[in-house]
Amino acid sequence: MTWFKTLRGPRSAAAISWIAVVAWAAFIFAASAHTGSDFRDQTDWLGQLKAQLDAWLAAAAIPGLTESSSLGHFTEYTVLGALLANALRHHLPLGRACLAAIVLASCYGVTDELHQLFVPDRCCDPADWVVDTLGAALGAGLAGGAFARKTDGRGQGN
Repeated sequence: MTWFKTLRGPRSAAAISWIAVVAWAAFIFAASAHTGSDFRDQTDWLGQLKAQLDAWLAAAAIPGLTESSSLGHFTEYTVLGALLANALRHHLPLGRACLAAIVLASCYGVTDELHQLFVPDRCCDPADWVVDTLGAALGAGLAGGAFARKTDGRGQGN
């Protein structure tokens, strides 16, 4: 397995971290490209997942959570915030990496909402952007907390 040996070291860890960020951002873009009718008609796995989440939320009777859209946005951006914090910590001090992760994820949330203007039966909703930003803050905060506890050989957070 000589290819695995090449994936060692800090540069490789940073590269893999950025690949994960790009892959997750592509997933968010693909999910945003689904039309409203894709979700209503449950024509693919994402529409079926949304229908199942809607059913679970209705059964749970959680006030304010009757629609899985906000939960989906929050979850997507929690993951994005954590992935960005992980990637950025290879280039910035941890605190700045987490703050930059929130800002970058929030900016991506704006582009996500603008993208939905061009998708049939979807709309640009500023409330979704707020949910995106809150999710990114949670993800970056959780990742930052985890990395702060993990120390490298020098005793510094990594």
